[in-house]
Amino acid sequence: MQENNLPMRWLYDYFSPYEIHKHAIKKTIYQCNSKFQEIEILDTATYGRCLILDNEVQSFETDEFIYHEAIVNPALVLHPNPVKVAVIGGGEGSTLREVLRFNSVKSAYMIDIDAKVVECAKEHLPTFHEGCFNDSRATIVYEDGRKFIENSKENFDVIVIDITCPRVESPAHKLFTKEFYLAVLNKLTPNGIIAVQASTTFPAINSFSIICNTINSVFPNVFPYAAYVPSFSMLWGYCLATRGLSPFNISNDDIDKRVSERITGKLRYYDGITHQALFSLPKYVRNALSEQTEINMDNKPFVEMYPGHPNST
Repeated sequence: MQENNLPMRWLYDYFSPYEIHKHAIKKTIYQCNSKFQEIEILDTATYGRCLILDNEVQSFETDEFIYHEAIVNPALVLHPNPVKVAVIGGGEGSTLREVLRFNSVKSAYMIDIDAKVVECAKEHLPTFHEGCFNDSRATIVYEDGRKFIENSKENFDVIVIDITCPRVESPAHKLFTKEFYLAVLNKLTPNGIIAVQASTTFPAINSFSIICNTINSVFPNVFPYAAYVPSFSMLWGYCLATRGLSPFNISNDDIDKRVSERITGKLRYYDGITHQALFSLPKYVRNALSEQTEINMDNKPFVEMYPGHPNST
């Protein structure tokens, strides 16, 4: 097979020490080291622009709508009337964009520790945020997400936790612990819901099951779910948790009706049928969840060893 015409630069996305997925790089759009992390924006041949933080791919331009509609819509559609929402993380703005599609939302806080990520996303990732940072309902707070939750006097109808995967050297690793989820529970309104980015269901299924089990140690109702994201080449995990509401007690027709009534613009991924698929997990995932006993604690947080890519060449 001739490879003379293949691109010479590649983005290496490490799934484990023994498996690498490669994305051809057309151009480096932006690179810097902020106070907190390395930030890269690359233009790839297949999936368009992508944001990378500390060598970990966050999302790709052509299919980020799958990831972001999946993390936001099940929670905001399920809630009877989401008015006040907090997004922890989500620096590229896509999660906030999805929240602000809901006409019931009057106030949306986005809390990100790194102002530099938001700054470069505003300039270089316009299709990700679609101008949501300038929405009058949005308040952008540059602060550690845990500190914000612990000190906030506000209560929220929905809290979406869209942060990087747990790594000891990252600022995110203590936003996956039981202590943090207890603080989150205390900041929810009576019908409040959380939606959490919970790592991949394979090969890092241990991470996914620990995160879900940790949330289960705090919340009375916990619902793991997953969406296949093509650019990630894997089924990506999330976790929804409530005090009483259940995503299984809403019909396809009711979901479609709420989407039609509540959302401005057209969704590309989420609807009633997709909702049912999201919460229909494969057997191996359900088995891993049922067998997991570990609870992630502040004094002994777990970490992922091989997120993202170590370098681009």
